[in-house]
Amino acid sequence: QVQLVESGGGLVQPGGSLRLSCAASGLSFSIYAMAWYRQAPGKQRELVATITSELRTNYVDSVKGRFTISRDNAKKTVYLQMNNLKPDDTAVYYCNARYAISYWGKGALVTVSS
Repeated sequence: QVQLVESGGGLVQPGGSLRLSCAASGLSFSIYAMAWYRQAPGKQRELVATITSELRTNYVDSVKGRFTISRDNAKKTVYLQMNNLKPDDTAVYYCNARYAISYWGKGALVTVSS
């Protein structure tokens, strides 16, 4: 059974940092492309960052230069380092794994507020 479990969310002030983690189990992690999505209240889910099995990364324009996605295949974990957070980054962040089939975590809430 495939499981993706996000952690590291919470409340942070504008300008602060958080690191999200997503621990995977039940799949051959290294061959999967991994991604982080987010969904803000009243908005559609959007793709934030991706990292392929070859370690190629891509980001939505709004987070470029502030967020960094990385992966540790030995730990079967993908990370999202988020710096200089803004109130618009407030959302539930979801981990996604895809290789023919797509799997989702349950999400981690990130709230950026003073």
